[in-house]
Order: sequence, then structure tokens, then C-alpha cells
Amino acid sequence: MAEPLRIALAGLGTVGAGVIRLIETNARLISARAGRDIVITAVSARDRTKDRGVDLAPYAWEDDMTALAKRDDVDVVVELVGGSDGPALALARSALDAGKALVTANKAMIAHHGIALAEMAEAKEAALKFEAAVAGGIPVVKGLREGTSANALERIYGILNGTCNYILSTMEDTGADFGEVLADAQRLGYAEADPTFDIEGIDAAHKLAILAAIGFGARIDFESVRTTGITRVKAADIAQAEALGFVIRLIAMTDVEEDANGAPQLLQRVRPCLVSKDHPLASVDGPTNAVVAEGNFSGRLLFQGAGAGDGPTASAVVADIIDIARDEVGAPFSIPVAQLVAMAPHEPGHRMERTYIRFTVADRPGVLAEITAAMRDAGVSIESLIQKGRADEGDEVLVAMVTHEGPERCIREALDLLDGSESLTAPPLVLPLLRD
Repeated sequence: MAEPLRIALAGLGTVGAGVIRLIETNARLISARAGRDIVITAVSARDRTKDRGVDLAPYAWEDDMTALAKRDDVDVVVELVGGSDGPALALARSALDAGKALVTANKAMIAHHGIALAEMAEAKEAALKFEAAVAGGIPVVKGLREGTSANALERIYGILNGTCNYILSTMEDTGADFGEVLADAQRLGYAEADPTFDIEGIDAAHKLAILAAIGFGARIDFESVRTTGITRVKAADIAQAEALGFVIRLIAMTDVEEDANGAPQLLQRVRPCLVSKDHPLASVDGPTNAVVAEGNFSGRLLFQGAGAGDGPTASAVVADIIDIARDEVGAPFSIPVAQLVAMAPHEPGHRMERTYIRFTVADRPGVLAEITAAMRDAGVSIESLIQKGRADEGDEVLVAMVTHEGPERCIREALDLLDGSESLTAPPLVLPLLRD
């Protein structure tokens, strides 16, 4: 058997401890599948004295995590610290500069600095692997990079944030409103004390930018991801979706269209959508992730499973380490960095879609006529419309409608016509119906 592959581990939180437990528990199986032993030689974290439920005595300790990259007894550096910049990025650069392989679960770092890190990896002929950065234990990065490598992908979309999915599916099950369910998610550990990255869609946007690069050969462009979170979804919207035969899910979606000159344009967006109950994503509930990839020969592929947690994420980390042990490296984003295309952001105004729109309005005569007139003037055709009775408190009512299929720009034009109207007491909520 070949010489052992020697690992240094930075970050000993939930996932880092999970990696140690996994390597120790499945050592024989991992060695057989990797073709060589995989051993941890050194670790680093902020607090050396903290009890993490694993025995750290067999491993050398480094107070400065960048020192891991300089050790002669380390072949692979595993970064599980997190954060797009700071210590995590310093360690990643140090490891690759030293010619060592880098494995990371850090989606923010890859979304912001993945191209630069891939260039370093290629220059040093070192591996850069990040399966655990997207969808936890689901092998979607490997699935896109390898399983669909013979396909031209037409669309990639799915549920990429377990916190949002837990909140929306719990609102669906209980009838509770957003704030109440968020507090419950925080108590159960499904949401952070500061949940902004999750509930505003930023976490899903990081992951989507990575998938777009792998799936379409695009240079990562996180800044161009159009992002809308779930904070404005009410229990009333969940109930209305149910009555129409839909559920609401936070959907991340990307595809490519050519402009008039044939140049590719990349669409990337994260937003809550109405999903038909007969769609595979409608049954994805709780803190689960799911990704759909549509290839021109493979057809629709569904990747589904636990999107976070120590076990699933550690599983993805160690799978990357096993690939490195087998010398199965490949380009981080499917093709060499020099061949990745800088695609302009796509303006989707011409795209056809059906839309759910919810207005919160003053309870007075003429409001409904004002809304429908704006829709008419913008060329929006209304399929169905419901006006709720007076709310339990205050003088606001909800007006909800579903439009016939039409260009997205027409919805924007209608809302522009209503902008500043004294009849509207809050900005409208616009949720597209996910296209099958």
C-alpha cells in the first residue's frame, strides 16, 4: 500500500470534530477505498482546552493555523474555520502556495475567492476540493463536475438553505407566522443567533454562484446573484399557496441565455417561489437540501439529502480527501480557470412566468380598482384574485392574485405604476411560480 496521506485540520467545531470521528470510526473502510491510510497529523483551533468530544492527544497542535501549511508532515490542509476572508483565506493561500492540497467547506470563501484560489492550485499542481461547501453531505459538486460532464446543462436549481426550508415548511405545517417559527428554529439550532445570511438568501447565493461556475463554465460572479429572502412571507401567503395547489420554497436557480450577438449571459437568482405540489422539490421539507440539474442528454437529475450537520458535512470533506488519496483531482470548476468564461449578468425581463402577487392595502373603496387598472395598463393578465376580509387588527386587508403567463418586465411596470400609492400600506410581495 502507498504511503499514508497526512492531514492537517484547521477548525474543530461541529464539522471538524465530525471529521475526526469519521476518520477514526471508518479507518479501515476509508483506507481500502482510498488505497492508502489517511491519518491526521496536526490540528488547530482557537481554544486548545475546549472539550470537543474527541481525543486530540494523538495530534500535534498549532496555535497559528497558517503554520499547518508549513509542516513537513502534512500533505492536505482541511479548512473548516469559515468566513470569506481573514484567517480562513490566509490559511487557504498558505496551503496552496506551499503546494499542499486544500479541502474546504467554506462556501463564502469559494464564492468570493474561488477563482484566485483555483489559479494558485493550478500553478502549484495542487488539489482544491470543496464538496462540503454546497449542500452538506449531498454529492452535488461531484455530481455536476463528473456525473454530468458529458452534458450541456440547461438549468440548475433547488433548495440550498436548510434554515429557510425548515421555516417555510414549518409555517406550512403549523400555520404560524415567520417570526414565531424563526424563534423556534433558533431555539432548536436550525438558525443562527444572527440568521441574516440564511433568511436573506445570502448563504444560498454563495452556493448558487459555485454551482453556476461548475455547471456552465462561468467565472464565479457572486455579486451578480439576484437575491430575495423569505422575511416577508406571511402565514396568509402559505395558506393561499396551499389553496392553489402549491407550497412556498426558497429556490436558487441559474441558467444561461445568449444575447443578440450570441454571447452567453448568466442568470443567477435566489427567491421564494410557489412550487407545484407535484414537483419533486415540493416534498422537500425540514432542514433538507435538494438540487435539480437538467442536462440535454441526462434529463432531470435530483440530488437530495441533509444539507448541514456534523455527519453529512464531514462525509463530504472526507470524500474529497479520499479523492486526493486516489490522485483523482481535476479542475476545481470542471475546466481550467483560463477556459472559464466571464459572462455578463442576464436581464430576465423578457422571460415568461406566472406570478403570485400579494398586496397589503388600506381597507377602503376603490383600492381593488386601482390595482387592477395598473395591471391592465402594464399588460398583466390576472388569472385569479382574492380579497381577504378585514384583518383582526387595524384597517389593512390582503389582496392576492395569480397572473397568467407573461413577461417579467410587465409585472415590474405594474408595480412601478403603483409605487407611492396611498392605498398600499406595505410593498407588494412577488413570488414567481416555479416553471417545471
